[in-house]
Amino acid sequence: MGQRTEIEFGARTDLGQVRENNEDSYLIAPELNLFVLCDGMGGQAFGEVASRTATKAVVEHCRRAESDPSLPLVGARDTKFSERSNRLASAIRRANQVVHAMAEEDAAHQGMGATVVAIWTDGEQISVAHVGDSRAYRLREGRIEQITQDHSFVAEQVRRGIIRREEADRSKLQNVLLRALGPDAEVEVEVSEHDLAEGDTLLLCSDGLTRELSDTQIAAILTEAEEAQEGVDRLVRLANQAGGGDNITAIVLRFAPRPVGALARIGRWFRNSEGNS
Repeated sequence: MGQRTEIEFGARTDLGQVRENNEDSYLIAPELNLFVLCDGMGGQAFGEVASRTATKAVVEHCRRAESDPSLPLVGARDTKFSERSNRLASAIRRANQVVHAMAEEDAAHQGMGATVVAIWTDGEQISVAHVGDSRAYRLREGRIEQITQDHSFVAEQVRRGIIRREEADRSKLQNVLLRALGPDAEVEVEVSEHDLAEGDTLLLCSDGLTRELSDTQIAAILTEAEEAQEGVDRLVRLANQAGGGDNITAIVLRFAPRPVGALARIGRWFRNSEGNS
């Protein structure tokens, strides 16, 4: 009897309590185990267009590469990382090209852009790539860790020891980004790779979530939730209750061995029986 890794996931995007339109966007390609989240900027409906365009461009590039491994990379290959990680970075650079071209073609779209955070996994290792201040977290054995670094002015000040994290959380300059998709013809994509352990939970989220909830609150909700979608729904609900000052988007992934054979049947029976107790 063997085991294989099961990826359970849930996702939700929400307008929040203040905004008139939702500039967040996410896209999941389950057949690739690819998860992409963007937070648009640019005012009116242009931020929404930018984020939606970017998520589609990332997924499209990765799908094309799966069917045609010879598809050229956008940008230089980094030999420190796997082929999957390099392809994910390439996809984000491609998304930047697409959003930038849209902004260049129409003067009304100038300033349009988006953040992006994406995870691509084979069930044993995750490739993470991001631009901006949308985040990825890993929860392991009750301990939460932010596995991306915000590309923002205040986050850079914290890294340099100029201000404390608590001051950054209260700063009026939180919205000032150092990198985003769209404004420039080229963008620097930050890439990292992480091994997976049984029971790991991953979270992708826009800053509309992390502005309202602390890391401690997020960890508690994800630990208590029995299913990934339940965790997502609770995170969004509490962020709204805390103020909902921006659009809120979250994707939660859980990794666990999936039993095969008799154990799978027992597991299904037990889960079904809980609903009737």
